[in-house]
Amino acid sequence: MPKIDAPGAEGISEHRLRWYTELPLIVVVYAVYSAGRLVVRGDVASAVDHGLGILRFEQALRLNAEHPLNRLFTEHAWIGVPADFWYASLHYLVTPAILIWLFRSRAVHYRAARAWLMISTLIGLIGFTLLPTCPPRLLSAGHGFVDTMAQYSDYGWWGGEASAPRGLGGMTNQYAAMPSLHVGWALWCGVMLWKYGRTPLTKAAGVAYPLITTIVVMGTANHYFLDAVAGVAVMGVGLLLVRPVRRLTDPLMTRLRTLFARTPAAPSATGASIVSAGCQTSAGERIPGQRKQSADPGAEPSTSPAEAGDGAPAAAR
Repeated sequence: MPKIDAPGAEGISEHRLRWYTELPLIVVVYAVYSAGRLVVRGDVASAVDHGLGILRFEQALRLNAEHPLNRLFTEHAWIGVPADFWYASLHYLVTPAILIWLFRSRAVHYRAARAWLMISTLIGLIGFTLLPTCPPRLLSAGHGFVDTMAQYSDYGWWGGEASAPRGLGGMTNQYAAMPSLHVGWALWCGVMLWKYGRTPLTKAAGVAYPLITTIVVMGTANHYFLDAVAGVAVMGVGLLLVRPVRRLTDPLMTRLRTLFARTPAAPSATGASIVSAGCQTSAGERIPGQRKQSADPGAEPSTSPAEAGDGAPAAAR
């Protein structure tokens, strides 16, 4: 796997991370992603055709993980209900939590990791636009899938329309199954936990989280197996694009950050300046030193420390 660390990331970036510049950027990208999913709903008939095409392709490859998992989740509420909670919540909680963790304690790696997530998300949006896909749970009953989230909707806040809160199903695009960004984001989280976690438990979570998420999206009939594969592929392409995209966007981001930076007052480059009678400052001197004038204009300058002026050691004054 290519490295996700930015070039020259051995030390802290020349620009300190600021939450007030990072948060708006993330909010804007997520808003574009959510709005894009909502706007590009596509034709339902085409989405159903794409879903059936994926199902037939899997059957030709003798892949059928969705049906047995969906039966298991449907027949056993103690499996299906936690899986529905997993699908409806962790996607939106774990990902930002890991972003915050990276921002606070892994700042050297944060920007490259954030860029990877955002680039991959935008690629996924292109997939939703070009290939609207009906998830298994929305196919006709003859195809053997049960919508577990509708079946167990009394246990949670969701209704019969995906993971949206009850009554708000119309505000989400139910035909954005290909690729599965539930799996893609979970893979990103897993890589971050494995790569930057310091304990065995953290690394174990990095392995378990994307694997369980993949099982959940199929068992709840929200995604096909190939949707999950496409989610992994999208993250791979996004990872390869991190470096070239950052080369293009870093100059712009640097200019935007300078708008928030405070420029300290520059010290005067002039030489000594008279601040009061008998007192002068010299280059590099913060407190004016008292220069004693000889009573006799023709007297030789004294070499004693007490009368040496600027050149005397501080302890001798």
